[in-house]
This record gives sequence, C-alpha cells and structure tokens, in this order.
Amino acid sequence: MSTPETGWRRVWRAGRIPGAVLIVLVVVAVLASLGDDQFPQGHMEPGSVDPEGGRALVETMREDRDVHVVRSAGDAEEALGEAGGDAVLTVFLDHRMEPGEVRTLADLEVDTVLVQPTLQTLGEFAPGVDMSGRTESDETLDAACDLPAAEAAGPADVAGEVYDAAPGQASTECYAAAAGSAVIQVEHGAATTTVVGTDHFMTNTELPDEGNAALAMNLMAAEDVVWLRPEPHVPEDSATLAELLPQGLRWAAVPLAAALVLLALWRGRRLGALVPESLPVVVRASETTEGRAGLYRSRRARDRAAAALRTGFLDRVSGKLGLRPDDPPETVVSALAARLGEDPAHVGALLYPDHPDPYAGGDEALNRLAEELDERSRRLR
Repeated sequence: MSTPETGWRRVWRAGRIPGAVLIVLVVVAVLASLGDDQFPQGHMEPGSVDPEGGRALVETMREDRDVHVVRSAGDAEEALGEAGGDAVLTVFLDHRMEPGEVRTLADLEVDTVLVQPTLQTLGEFAPGVDMSGRTESDETLDAACDLPAAEAAGPADVAGEVYDAAPGQASTECYAAAAGSAVIQVEHGAATTTVVGTDHFMTNTELPDEGNAALAMNLMAAEDVVWLRPEPHVPEDSATLAELLPQGLRWAAVPLAAALVLLALWRGRRLGALVPESLPVVVRASETTEGRAGLYRSRRARDRAAAALRTGFLDRVSGKLGLRPDDPPETVVSALAARLGEDPAHVGALLYPDHPDPYAGGDEALNRLAEELDERSRRLR
C-alpha cells in the first residue's frame, strides 16, 4: 500500500513545471535587456539617431560651443540667464507652449532662431513678419542675400514655409522663392530674430547635403546655444479613469474579481490519478444486431431486413472482387457471376430483385436469402 503524499510534496509536484517556466522567462528577459541602449525618439529630438532626429547637429555644435537642451520655457529662461551675453535661443515645436510662455521668452530680447513657428509666436518675436506660402520640399534654394550666415553656407535644402516682412520693415531675406523667402531676419529690440520655414535641413539625414550643416551652425553661431524643444503640457489635477467611474461600479468590481479568482482556482485544480472502475453491466457485442432484428420483426419489415443482408454481403465481398462502392449493379453482377461461375441472371435476381422482392414475402424466404448469401461468401474466401 502506497503512502499518501504530504501537502508540501503535492505543492512541489504541481508547481515545479510552472515555476521552472517562470524562471526561464525571467532569465531571458534579463539577458535581453543587458546592453540595450535606448536612444530617445522624436522629430528634431537632440538625442535621436532616427532620420528625423537632430543628434548629428547637436553633437557637431558641441565641438566648439555649449549646447543646453531644455524642455520648457522656464528652463530656457534659466539657461539663458546662466549663459551670459553671447547666447542664441533656438525654438522647435513652439505650438506646445502656452501664450504666456511665448510672451515671456520674447520679452528677454535675446537672439532667437524660430524654426517653422506659429503665427502667434511670429507676432511676439517678429512683429510684421507673416507666412506667405510654401515651396516644394525637395527644392534646393540659393542664398542670394547679404546675411553672412546664409552667404557662407550657399545653396541649402530650406524649402518649406516662406515669409514676407511688412512694407517698410527692415529685414534681411534669404533663399527667395516665388511666394517669399525661406529665411528672414528682423530686429527685435536689442536682439535679432531669424525665422526659418523648415527644419528639414537640420535633420540627421539631410545635414550632410548641400550647405545644410553650415547654414544650421551659422544661424546658431554663439558660445551658448539653448535648444528648446518643449514637452507637451500635461493638465494638472486631472482625474484618472478610476476616479471617473461611479463608486458603486468600483465596489462591484471587488466581488467580480473574487469570483474570477475562485473560478481560476476551481478550474485550475490538479487532476488526480486514474481510478479503475468495473462496469455495472456486461453488454454482449451482438446485442445491437439482435435488437435491430427484433425491431424489424416487430414491424414486419422484411424488405428492410433483406436489404440489410444484401448490403452486408456486398460490403464483405467488394474488396475481394476489386469493386468500388459507386460501381453500377451491372458491374457488380458481372464480376460476381464470373468469379462464382454462375448465371448472371440468377446472381442479379439474388442481389437486385424486381419489385416485389420474392425473398421478403415471409420468414422462410428471408432465411433462404441469408443462406444463399452466406454460401456464396464462403465460396469467395
């Protein structure tokens, strides 16, 4: 008699395989994460190595100047205060800033490069300058102006938004197109504001082409470059999804979770060993045949009994004669008569009788049919 397992041994036997799988998964996850240096991603993200990132420009500028990457208007103001006099502010994605933040930066009156700014930012940093149209993005434009930064760079891929200054406003316009200029510089108090209609020429992919790198570095020529790429604002004191749900619904989730846990424990229980059990009744294999015969007899269905005898006979001998189930009666009769050496007419009357069936007229005729079929089955062995 075997000793029953203790509780700890049952737990060990049930949990060793899932535990081993869990350990393997944890080890694989740890190994996969080793040495995985994830770079930030995003358009003109200074640390991104993607085609649309700005890492190549930032690292190139850091060879001869200090680049301060900031994520908010407040951080940009603080960085400009620490930088001193020779500094330039470069603003990307200014639509992420609040109007008050844009106004605060404009009041600092520092040299600024606005990259594809909004109309609100233009009004604060460069009053009188307005967007006048767009050019094809794959068009290379010539500088054709007296701005030293553009004149030294030469042709560049600055096609995008173009701008015009108000009549009579002092401005320097470069990279002219049909509807305006892609780069325009105006005075802003004691400083200058340079408006660029695209950041395409500053990206990692396009920086080596034409005079793109020279133009970008010349526009931000200063000892300190404050690279402002604001993060999207997250509303403060916003309600979470759980807080938005009614209290009654949150309490209803408690019994639901408990029911799911109990269901998992119930359905996940370990099955025990198989237990042999003797059948209460021993059924003979021929009982089905005898039961069907009794039904035929009670209903006097001798025609169905005769058909069942013929079907059973054909099932037994078809393989021996090389016949298929869909062969016509003429083929079956011909093959069977040739094999038995009998008259095909007699074999056909035995297997495919005319109506009414002479072998379904009584029990004696039915017995005679069964005997004749059995006798031919013996001869075909």
